[in-house]
Amino acid sequence: MTADTIPTLAAPGEVAEVARLARAAGRLGIDTEFMSEGRYRALLCLVQVVAPDPSAPDGLRIALFDPLAPLDPGPLAEVLADPEIEIVLHAARQDVAILRRAWSTEIRNVFDTQVAAGFAGFGAQTGYGNLLGGLLGLRVGKTASYTRWDARPLTEEQLSYAREDVLHLLELSDELHTRLTASGRLEWAREECRRLEDATDERDPETAFERLGRAGALDGRSRAVAQQVAAWRERTAQDEDKPVGTILPDPALVEIAKRKPSQPSELEQIRGLHGGHVRRRGPAIIAAVDRGRDAEPLARDPRGPGSEPGDAPLISLIEAVIRARALDAELAYELVASRSELEQIVVAARRGDEEPSVRALNGWRRELVGAEIAALLAGERAVTIADGALVVEASR
Repeated sequence: MTADTIPTLAAPGEVAEVARLARAAGRLGIDTEFMSEGRYRALLCLVQVVAPDPSAPDGLRIALFDPLAPLDPGPLAEVLADPEIEIVLHAARQDVAILRRAWSTEIRNVFDTQVAAGFAGFGAQTGYGNLLGGLLGLRVGKTASYTRWDARPLTEEQLSYAREDVLHLLELSDELHTRLTASGRLEWAREECRRLEDATDERDPETAFERLGRAGALDGRSRAVAQQVAAWRERTAQDEDKPVGTILPDPALVEIAKRKPSQPSELEQIRGLHGGHVRRRGPAIIAAVDRGRDAEPLARDPRGPGSEPGDAPLISLIEAVIRARALDAELAYELVASRSELEQIVVAARRGDEEPSVRALNGWRRELVGAEIAALLAGERAVTIADGALVVEASR
């Protein structure tokens, strides 16, 4: 297919041919379109792939596959799971999670161009279009990004948009490989991309309550009730394929955990629950409350950060060291550590505990700055300013 050809959906039989090309070349580019609105999990609506094709005029085979039509993705699923084949994506986490679930496959040897760009001097969340412009001097349109991908037939505009999303993906990957090889950062980028291979959108009903914004303020008995009600809500949403918030809003769930009603009529006193909601869901909610009331109280996690006001200067200090090292290495700071990780590091050092298992102290991050932070907190290093720059040196 040439650049000016009107794109069409690929025939199901093309799956095997694209998989063959990917195996021959040792790489495959892939992107997805999906719809998450009004559903428990996102619905996979389109899969667009690109593989090198020596017989094509532009050297590429691009195929747009419709997972809502009869389709056997087996040959491509096997390619995705083959660690010898590089799988190129952009902002891969959600694509990986959806494909793993929808196609019942693993995805190995991921190369995420967004992640890789963070090691090449770009921001950690740089968009695909901005990368194409910054690295290849190309401009792409985003006219169809927020359209109904679950509606059929797909429009020519949607198909053109989907094709363009993978048209330059392998070229972008090549440019990033070249730059990262020159800077010695390619293996760091690959290490970070491997973290995406286990991305999932599966949720454990028994731990769903931990995502409630106000769950941390509940006492042990209320936490047990929140756990049971949240688990019921999660399973109900999954069975009915609806967002959890339409089954029971978060604020109402927390209030139910606090009040522990014993009759459906008591639910009517809680904001966010209307009469029809109570009539339909009331008995099931009360049954979940009863299970929580009968369960053992759930204590808060004693391993929480436990930070104190005096930790703030230390957290800011090691954050400054990390920012300086990231700047020197032309890395996006967000790739190195989060504020909560720095808090865990400082609290563990103050308590004399073992190093926490956080990103900043492991892998390429330890090589970049993690070992330096550990030595700094142990009093083996000191921070000074020389020629207007931050310097970490052996303490005297």
